[in-house]
This record gives sequence, structure tokens and C-alpha cells, in this order.
Amino acid sequence: MSTTDRTAPTASTVHSKTRIPAILTIVAGIILLVAGTVTWFTVQSSLADERITVSDDSPRFAGDKVDGPLAAYQQANMIKIHYLESTGGKTYAELDREDPLRQTAITASFLRASLFTSVVAFGIAALAGGLGVVFIIVGWGLMAAGARPEGSYAG
Repeated sequence: MSTTDRTAPTASTVHSKTRIPAILTIVAGIILLVAGTVTWFTVQSSLADERITVSDDSPRFAGDKVDGPLAAYQQANMIKIHYLESTGGKTYAELDREDPLRQTAITASFLRASLFTSVVAFGIAALAGGLGVVFIIVGWGLMAAGARPEGSYAG
């Protein structure tokens, strides 16, 4: 078959080739956006239920409720400062096994890890939601590109 024997694709052919990927991309975007939003508000609600506030001596967010990633991060840092003050600058691993302050250090480490986990969850939720928006935009772009009439492509 020579190049002159081929017929150019029609507008409906181009549209059918981009329509399914466009719809799938938009649906994936909607799922990511919903999942990210639900995750964000679930983590925020769970943190708020704990009624944690940022330490009054914190340089940032002092006295604020811990219900977002920045406040959670700051409170985790303040826990570290406070427990190192109480242990003379020693971490859990550096304290003697019989030292009663070891329990303070392990509890502080657990609390910090929990707060950092929520910070990561907020980040993943934001990433999922952001990707959802990007997928929706790309899907719309595919749909628009496939809907153009045959001779309208620039190039």
C-alpha cells in the first residue's frame, strides 16, 4: 500500500482514538482528587479529636490546635526539645536501661513518630489531590484535542 492510497483519518476517527483515554484520565483524576480530599479531612479530624495544642513556648503556632501538617510538625519538634531538656540531652538509646527517664524518652519518640506520620499522610493526601487535578486537566485536553475537526491542527 503506497502513501497515496492511505486515507487521512476523519475527525470522528481521531475523536474515538482519544475519547477513551481522555475519559479514563478524567475518571482517574476524579478518584485521586476525592481520595486525597477524604484522606486530608480524615487525618485532620483524627488529629483534632486528640485535642493536642502546640506548646506555649513554641516559636511558631504556640497554643494553636494541632489539626494540620505545619502545627503537627512544629509540635513534634517541641516534644523533642522538651524531652531532651528533661533527659539532659540524651536520647532513648543513650540512656541507661535502668534510668527512669528512659520511659519519658520512649513516650516522646512515640508521640513524635505519630505526629510525623500525620504530616506524611497530609503530604500524600495533597499529592493525590494535586495529581487528580492534573489528570482531570490532561483528560480535558485529550478530549479537546480529539474533538478538533480534521484540518484544524497547527503545525
